[in-house]
This record gives sequence, structure tokens and C-alpha cells, in this order.
Amino acid sequence: MLNPEKVRLGIAPIGWTNDDMPDLGGENTFEQCISEMALAGFKGSEIGNKYPQDPAVLKRYLDARGLQICNAWFSALFTSAPYEQTLEAFVRHRDRLHALGAKVIGASEQGNSIQGKPLNIFGPDKPVYTEEQWALVARGFNDMGRLAREKGMTLCCHHHMGTGVQTVEEIDRFLSMTDPELVFLLFDSGHLTFAGVDPVPVLRRHIGRVRHVHLKDVRLKVRDEARRQGMSFLDAVRAGVFTVPGDGDVDFAPIFDLLQSGGYEGWVVVEAEQDPAKANPFEYAVKARRYIAEQTGL
Repeated sequence: MLNPEKVRLGIAPIGWTNDDMPDLGGENTFEQCISEMALAGFKGSEIGNKYPQDPAVLKRYLDARGLQICNAWFSALFTSAPYEQTLEAFVRHRDRLHALGAKVIGASEQGNSIQGKPLNIFGPDKPVYTEEQWALVARGFNDMGRLAREKGMTLCCHHHMGTGVQTVEEIDRFLSMTDPELVFLLFDSGHLTFAGVDPVPVLRRHIGRVRHVHLKDVRLKVRDEARRQGMSFLDAVRAGVFTVPGDGDVDFAPIFDLLQSGGYEGWVVVEAEQDPAKANPFEYAVKARRYIAEQTGL
């Protein structure tokens, strides 16, 4: 069981509308999305491409539904753009989230990512950092961590398929090279499983650095077929590789146990990008909410 005084439950809008593939859920409105989140019993949301940019406007919509912004994706570009450009963009992103009351900023180095490219996500094109790139990314995340701390916020690295922080070894190295007082981990059960990694040992080893959690399930049959066919990441998403907790093949019981025994405090967020024409977002949100209640007491 998870303590509802320490752990809060949110959901990402990517099940309703997909930022990387706007045709998925293009018919679903912002108001429909947040209303169905609230109706399904969630208290937090991440930010999607249809959300109002003005924090005051967005907060008014959320407050009426009892929702709070808990995080929003940030793309760092240290490996492909001028260093200061990423930091300036991060400050703008940080200040918007701060105005919305969020405490966490989830970031991924996207300068050489292949997650949005038509390339085999399991193939040889996955970025592997040089020593110089490792040093640059670590320096950049430490600097973003300092900027986040200025506002009382926490920076988390989102390990992600198609990036240089994807494998167990890369996650370990990233955390060893960054300041444990400034940079933390966004643990994502789905991206580890997609990569063929058991998420439980990773969570066990790094529970002390985890400050945000994405609960994402995986259909292993679809993942294995994606591997055989050499699909891109986005094509695998379209094929239904991800789903909500309790609907796929990830065993969440040991994950919930580790979060509880490790004293985790923060948000756990259902995040499962699917084609809403095939997986009705509200129905799947309800399914996830019921499963998590049964498993954790939240």
C-alpha cells in the first residue's frame, strides 16, 4: 500500500492527444481531456500540446476540476545546440511550471535522439555518447538542477528509448556523473521494459534518486513484433506497444512494494501513449485508476 498523504496519482494527456503524432487524438479537445481525467479520479496532470500556454488561464481550467500540474516534459539540446540556448529555454519552462505550482521538471537530452525519427528503435542508430558528450550532458543537467532549485523545484532525468540514457549502464553512468543534490531520476516502467530491461532492479538500486514516476505498461507481444520488424519508436506506439497499468505484461506489484518500502514521496503518473481511436482514453483511464486503487490503496 502507498500512503496517500505522501504519494499522489496523476495521468498524462498523451492517451488523449499525442504531441509527437498530432493525428492521434486530433479530434479530442483540451477540455474533454482534463474533464475525463478528473472524472476518472485523478488529481494531477502533465502538460500536452493543446493546453493553454498562459499559466493563469490553464490554472483556472484545472482548479475547476480539482487538478494540478505535476510535471511537463523538457527537451534538452546540449548535444546539438548552443549550451546557453538550452538553459534559456529551460528557465522559461521552469518559470511556467512554477507559476502552475509544479514541483518537478522532467527532462530528456534530445539533441541526438532517434525517438521521433523513422529509424529502427532497436537498431544501431541509437545515440551512444562520446566522453565529451557525457561530460557536456552531465554539466548541463547539473546546471539545470541548480536553476530548478532556485525555485524550490526538482530536476529529474527521464531515461527514454532512442536516447543516450536508455540502458541500465547509461542510467547508472548518468547518475554517477551528476550531482545527487541537484539531479534526480524520473523512473519509467514502460521505457525500461520496452528496452528489454527488468525495471525492478533499476528501481531498487536508484530508489533514493527517484523523484517522479511514470506508470506505463507494455504489451510484450507488440514489442517483440516491433523488434522483429525493426519498427521506429513512433510506429511501435501506433501498433499499441504501450498501455495503462494492469492492461499489459509489466508486473507492477514489486514496483509498488519498492516505492512503499523506499519511502517514495511524490507523484505517480499513468502515462500510456496509444491511438485513442483504438483505446478510448476515458475507458483506459478508468481501468488504470481501478487497478492502481486495488494494488496500492491510492
